Amino acid sequence: ISICRDLPNIEVITFSVNGISDLEPLNQCQNLSELYLRKNNITSLSELFYLKNLPRLRVLWLSENPCCGSDPHHYRMTVLRNLPHLQKLDNQAVTEEELSQALVDGEEITAPPARKNVENSCPESSASESTTETESGLLNFSLEETNKIREQLGMKPVARDKFSSFSPREMDYSRKKRNNVLNAILLLMKELDVEGLEIVQQTAGRRLQAYRKKELQEE
Repeated sequence: ISICRDLPNIEVITFSVNGISDLEPLNQCQNLSELYLRKNNITSLSELFYLKNLPRLRVLWLSENPCCGSDPHHYRMTVLRNLPHLQKLDNQAVTEEELSQALVDGEEITAPPARKNVENSCPESSASESTTETESGLLNFSLEETNKIREQLGMKPVARDKFSSFSPREMDYSRKKRNNVLNAILLLMKELDVEGLEIVQQTAGRRLQAYRKKELQEE
């Protein structure tokens, strides 16, 4: 999401299911009109502070984040009190009645969230168990995801024994790095004209051919 600091003219951002917890990089995206952040790790509604000065923001999807809490009414009212220009929140249209009620039931956010160091917030044993479970799930997910992409590219799937030669931690870092690069490329492509897109297409085609040739040599 940090790439957004360099994209002040971006209009639509989709970062669902990306482990995002900090919305500060978005506060300069003055042309942003649609923002999709479903299923991330946004823990506090105070993150809305960074969206309050985005004059064109009309669509926000924030559901299935920890900040939504157990009281859906308070959550929705707080979002609408701080972002009264929204036309749709979590795929549900915003009404005039809701905006009026938000002034009463919603909580006004006047300051950015306080950042906390959570590295040592859990007992060592619990953290270790959680990490083990996460890495195990990551291994299965990454293998499935990788083979799906390879299938789309006309490549043979990777065998599990070969794939598991990488540690889960290494795969986690690699997957996050790849996703960050991919998101940056997709965002930047929206800034290109036809000539620029043709150059990207040609370059991607050459690299893809090189990868396929390498795969054939290895097999």
